[in-house]
Amino acid sequence: QVQLVESGGGLVQPGGSLRLSCAASGSIFSIAVMGWYRQAPGKQRDLVATITSGGSTNYADSLKGRFTISRDNAKNTVYLQMNNLKPEDTAVYHCNAEVRGSGSNYIRYWGQGTQVTVAS
Repeated sequence: QVQLVESGGGLVQPGGSLRLSCAASGSIFSIAVMGWYRQAPGKQRDLVATITSGGSTNYADSLKGRFTISRDNAKNTVYLQMNNLKPEDTAVYHCNAEVRGSGSNYIRYWGQGTQVTVAS
C-alpha cells in the first residue's frame, strides 16, 4: 500500500505565497507522474500541474507563471510553489502519484488533500 501525505496549506492573504509538499511512502518501486489537483466547494476537481520523473512539467493554462511544480525523486516528494495567490485559488489541493509497487503496473494514488484559503 502507498500513502500520500500533503502539507503546507493554510490561510494566506491575497498576493501571498504558499508552498505545498506531498510525500509518498509505502511499497514503492518507482513513481512515474506526480501532480497536484484542486477542488473548490461545489466544483469538480481540476488539474493544477503535473511532473514526470524526468522533470517534464504540465500546467493548467490559467496558472502558468504563478505556480511552480517541482519534485525530489530521492524523497518521493512533490512540491507546489504558489505565488501571487488570489481568492479564486481557494480550494482543497490534492496530491496524486502514479506508483509502481511490487507488481508491473502503475497505480494512481491520491492524498487526502490540504486546504488553501486566500482571504484578507
